[in-house]
Amino acid sequence: MTVPAWGAQITVFKSKRVLEYKGDGVTRTYRIGLGGSPVGHKLRQGDRKTPEGSYVITHKNPQSQYYLSLGISYPNLDDTARARKAGVISGAQQAAIETAIRQGRAPSQHTPMGGDVFIHGKGAGSDWTLGCVALDDKQMRELYDLVRPGDKVSILP
Repeated sequence: MTVPAWGAQITVFKSKRVLEYKGDGVTRTYRIGLGGSPVGHKLRQGDRKTPEGSYVITHKNPQSQYYLSLGISYPNLDDTARARKAGVISGAQQAAIETAIRQGRAPSQHTPMGGDVFIHGKGAGSDWTLGCVALDDKQMRELYDLVRPGDKVSILP
């Protein structure tokens, strides 16, 4: 087994339904499923959109109800500004989220923007999640073993 690389890059290509992992000379490509309404930026809880932007892996969850999961640092500053402009969150909510992000803390996952976005298992055959990125369990096990918190995640249209 290859030793995981610190600072690896995960790139999600939403339109191609592909996740690519690159780190320490290892490249892996996996088929994925997305949120049930995946086109466009995630703006609010319940929109079934998978976010787009630059994030990091926040943590690994070996006890996930979706086999295994990797936390994604949604929302980022761009997501927060977009949600404020659209009237989804208040100025106070925006300020609290931005402060947490700038201090290196996880922002609230319980705002009208939604939260708890993960890369997880339980199937890549269709777009069925609430906004997460889903892989088949065998591929999720492989990715889970390669990834470390802090690895970069880019989610592209």
